[in-house]
Amino acid sequence: MLTKFETKSHRVKGLVFHGTRPWILTSLHNGVIQLWDYRMCTLIDRYDEHDGPVRGIDFHSNQPLFVSGGDDYKIKVWNYKQKRCLFTLLGHLDYIRTTFFHKEYPWVVSCSDDQTIRIWNWQSRTCISVLTGHNHYVMCAQFHPTEDLVASASLDQTVRVWDISGLRKKTVAPGSSGPVDTFRNPGSGTELFGTSDVIVKHVLEGHDRGVNWVSFHSSLPLIISAADDRQIKMWRMNDAKAWEVDTCRGHYNNVCSTLFHPRQDLILSVSEDRSIRVWDMSKRSCIQTFRRESDRFWVVAAHPTLNVFAAGHDNGMLVFKLERERPAYTVHQNILYYVKDRFLRRYEIGTSKDAPVMAIHRSGAPQFRSSPHILSYNPAESAVLVCSNTTNAENAYYEIFPVPRNTDPSNPEFTEGKRSPGLTAVWLARNRFAILDKSHQLVIKNLRNEVTKKVQCPPCDRIFYAGTGHLLLKDAESVTLFDVQQRRSLNTVKISKVKYVVWSDDMSHVALLGRNTLAVCNRKLVAQCTVNENMRVKSAGWDENGVLIYTTSNHIKYALSNGDHGIIRTLDLPIYITAVKGSKVYCLDRECKTRVLSIDPTEYKFKLALINRKYDEVLHMVRTAKLVGQSIIAYLQQKGYPEVALHFVKDERTRFSLALECGNIEIALEAAKTLDDKVCWDRLASAALAQGNHQVVEMAYQRTKNFDRLSFLYVITGNMDKLRKMTKIAEIRKDVSSQYQNALFTGDVKERVKVLRAVGQESLAYLTAATHGLTEESEALAESLNSHLDKLPEVHPSAKLLRPIPPISQTESNWPLLNVSKGFFEGMTGKGPSGAGVMATIDPLDQPEDGGWGDDDELIINEDGEIVTDVGGEDMMEGEEGGGWDVDDDELELPPDLEPDLGAGGIGDEGYYVPPTKGTSPAQVWVNNSQLPGDHVRAGSYETAMRLLNDQLAVVNFEPFKALFMSAYSQSRTAITGIPLNPPLYGFPHRNCFSSMLILGKRFLELA
Repeated sequence: MLTKFETKSHRVKGLVFHGTRPWILTSLHNGVIQLWDYRMCTLIDRYDEHDGPVRGIDFHSNQPLFVSGGDDYKIKVWNYKQKRCLFTLLGHLDYIRTTFFHKEYPWVVSCSDDQTIRIWNWQSRTCISVLTGHNHYVMCAQFHPTEDLVASASLDQTVRVWDISGLRKKTVAPGSSGPVDTFRNPGSGTELFGTSDVIVKHVLEGHDRGVNWVSFHSSLPLIISAADDRQIKMWRMNDAKAWEVDTCRGHYNNVCSTLFHPRQDLILSVSEDRSIRVWDMSKRSCIQTFRRESDRFWVVAAHPTLNVFAAGHDNGMLVFKLERERPAYTVHQNILYYVKDRFLRRYEIGTSKDAPVMAIHRSGAPQFRSSPHILSYNPAESAVLVCSNTTNAENAYYEIFPVPRNTDPSNPEFTEGKRSPGLTAVWLARNRFAILDKSHQLVIKNLRNEVTKKVQCPPCDRIFYAGTGHLLLKDAESVTLFDVQQRRSLNTVKISKVKYVVWSDDMSHVALLGRNTLAVCNRKLVAQCTVNENMRVKSAGWDENGVLIYTTSNHIKYALSNGDHGIIRTLDLPIYITAVKGSKVYCLDRECKTRVLSIDPTEYKFKLALINRKYDEVLHMVRTAKLVGQSIIAYLQQKGYPEVALHFVKDERTRFSLALECGNIEIALEAAKTLDDKVCWDRLASAALAQGNHQVVEMAYQRTKNFDRLSFLYVITGNMDKLRKMTKIAEIRKDVSSQYQNALFTGDVKERVKVLRAVGQESLAYLTAATHGLTEESEALAESLNSHLDKLPEVHPSAKLLRPIPPISQTESNWPLLNVSKGFFEGMTGKGPSGAGVMATIDPLDQPEDGGWGDDDELIINEDGEIVTDVGGEDMMEGEEGGGWDVDDDELELPPDLEPDLGAGGIGDEGYYVPPTKGTSPAQVWVNNSQLPGDHVRAGSYETAMRLLNDQLAVVNFEPFKALFMSAYSQSRTAITGIPLNPPLYGFPHRNCFSSMLILGKRFLELA
């Protein structure tokens, strides 16, 4: 039994699977109903409106409804989409045991300890029939899947089969077909002491104690019942009678629930003896038993279409499968060999030819006990190894079959194989295979199944093929590469619970698949990446590009060697990949049918080309493929390719952010003009200022009307004309502070006096005028001050004139940057320079004479108080689009002496330009190339110098060396004063002889 999911809660008394979703509904003894997702192992919702234990629950087949019945005598119908109870059905007088929906009609059948069975119309919310006849508690009542029958089980030791065809004819409207929701006289069939519309068709007697459960077979006229006499009885019926077929004995306590396996001739039962048992219908014998020592089982349920079961016990619920759904298969070149039913089949990938090769099981063999788990093919000797029950050491065995080279597909013959016990068997060489026996020892055998030798190997519980003479040994926490000839381990990688191993076609890489983890390793088992999944990893395969394509329960995904992974497409049902060819995925489903699925490999091919630096392929995909979405943009940003992401983005705000990230001021400027947002202009100004593109900074400040920063920009660029215009603008805006500050920047004393006088600071205005020698202004201010002051302010005799230093040269062009050629994508796509790495060289003569601002007499204030010009009628603060210019590096002709040196900092091996790298410091060269402690001291590497002294002279106390170290280090370099406010330039003089080192070494020896 394969456990899929387990919950811990109160005693589970009812279970039901949803027909189309991975949901299971449980009813608990504490009155709570829980809705679980058994694939994700999560609780979705809970309902707790019942006043006592809830026993009977059921999902509707096509409506978002479920029904529940509890010990509060109430039947409730719920809508799980609305997460609420729709209504309550009242009528039973005691505990309700089970409730079930009809497959077609809007009916609900319920049974109770009041010894009755009731059929309800949940649409009209009325009871349409009451079935009486049992004389004890009725424990279970169910509709037949297709016929007008109801089966009931009671503690009166009988099973009754009721014919409800009369009820259907009486209540269903004439002429209706299919699922019916139209009824006439819904309560007319009910009489005082029962109903004449429902009759007892069969009464099945044979149990010695009360019967707890009854269930119909889905297609055969069979009924199965479970009772407190510890027996399970199977009954057959026809129109005339019903009789007991056989009894299954083996439980040693009350049998609580039982059902037919929906796919195979098996019976499942649960009991208070703490066991789940599987019975063979044909032999009526127990073939497997699963026990829990601490929990009694109360109910068992089966999924209507999938191979999934659930059992409720004292402390929760267990969801499980009885058999593996993964088919056994192997691929050699373009040939797929797989086992379906009892045949080994051959499928040609590409031509889709599928034919049986031979029968490997005799007709009628129990499929449940002999389903193969592993298939391994030997093309040299045309033989296959089939391993079964690898998860159960007691029943594990392998078989070796010779594969006939010529066979009749229409009549494949049975081939007798050689069977032996063993956990796993894989081919090791042309005529040898390895077996891991039950004692976990490695045994080598030949084609005649004879032991040739035994090999001591590290402890393991499974082996995998790893090339001729090599095996992968898997234990609980790791996988080891083992050389069988040399009998030694070559390497080990830590990954827990590996279940499958998938090699690439050239055996250069291997994928190790665990339950929720996969690892990609190279041929020497060195891990390259690990991917963790929330869902179980089902299968994997390699495509021709070396990309791992793998599947989970719901998706086909990819994984690259650097750890990148993503979703290719979703799946309705799990599949198992056999091969990947281009955009086609060849696979097997759970029904062991070959399928071909189409995928779009563009995304992972694009990422692979980026990883391998195949930029021509990247560019081709950029131009032709439809790579859109935030995931690819985020990937390119994460990997450092924002300039490539620009080609996929249509949203201007995203383009703006990407352009700033890759330093492309031109595209950022275009996006900012489109967005016209203050925050964007501020960000653009900061980025452009960092690159020295002060023309874009000027435009951004103009757009945001950031006058203070604009004035400072003109100060540092020496643009005095525009500073004077800023003074005029401040005067018009009545911004006295900015007006005075701009007057300080320009050295305009008259303007400063004017501002101070206008704001009432006549004393400061007089001092300013008198200090700077403005006689007329000072006399006028003195007359004004004499009228209300007794004494004029005195001018300090040592006062200095507050005038700024005039700029040496006005900077019209952007600040020079390192000259680096365009990147690959910019050069091929014709985009502009990408920012900080490109030098801008605008000719100042090309600029407009007015600088883009106009003359002072053109300044006009509009009605809103904003500054405009009469040139074109446009807002002056909008500025001009200028500030940048287009110089296509591809068309720029340089003199021969200015051509880039391709040997240093030029074009690299990948075909694109890279900036020159920073050179190695001479001090670092001394450390790298010298074993003399003095060299290390002069380089400032005291730690390595002390280590050398310890190794060469055994010095352990370095305190006496401190002064000598500091003196030697201070003499090792020269400092040259550079530009003010910048650090000095260091020079490292080199010795032309060993005299200085000998002297220093002598002093070291003296101290030692």
